[in-house]
Amino acid sequence: MSVTGIALILFLTFHCGMNIVALFSGKAYNTICELLGANWYAVVATLGLAALAVIHIVFAFILTAQNRKARGDNRYDVATTVNAGKVEWASKNMLVLGIIILLGLLLHLFNFWYNMMFAEIVGMETTLSPTDGFGWIQETFANPLFVVLYVIWIVAIWFHLTHGFWSAMQTLGVSGKIWLNRWRVIGFIYVTLLMLGFLVVVLAFAFGIAPSLCCDGAADCCQQAVDCCQQAAAACCQQGADCCQQAADCCKEAAAACCK
Repeated sequence: MSVTGIALILFLTFHCGMNIVALFSGKAYNTICELLGANWYAVVATLGLAALAVIHIVFAFILTAQNRKARGDNRYDVATTVNAGKVEWASKNMLVLGIIILLGLLLHLFNFWYNMMFAEIVGMETTLSPTDGFGWIQETFANPLFVVLYVIWIVAIWFHLTHGFWSAMQTLGVSGKIWLNRWRVIGFIYVTLLMLGFLVVVLAFAFGIAPSLCCDGAADCCQQAVDCCQQAAAACCQQGADCCQQAADCCKEAAAACCK
């Protein structure tokens, strides 16, 4: 379970990096989406991730059942008497957090994977292009309900991972008396930064303040002005050099104004 957990954390790191790209450039983000898309290597990686997630979830239920069977009705005695105040809340509620995370994952798969990779594989018609990841981000987080659900999901993942990170290291035997506390601090900082990355993306698009929403729009406007101007200049040039020069000057002014 610790190995699958670490693998999933690494995937979340990659995923967060992709999301950060969307903050600054919709075109760059869509380029990544096109490189992944429904290509064979992306499909294989998705199946691998699905297998890791299933294994992680199954082991979580098995371990929870074993712990409850071993402790019986006194399973909270250690937390409430012997180690009162020392057992983390997340540690005592990992299964509950896991269920919230699973429900959030199903929502996320519906909003993105179903409309993107799955739609591209089966040729399903969607409101946006399956490779327009930037558009799907905008559409999803324009819905206030989805924004609230995603924030709850991210908070649940944060609680789950801040405990799971150092717990995995302990299970793998790479933490002693000294390193246990170090792994706690490292895990807390790393997971907090990771989840902040996801949270910033959600809120930035929800409130319309993502830099990419402004910059990409200006770039598109600028390109449209240039294209329009070139067509006008080409048509005018057939009538005479003076007209052509006037069209070219007008084009530069329009494009410069729009690019601002």
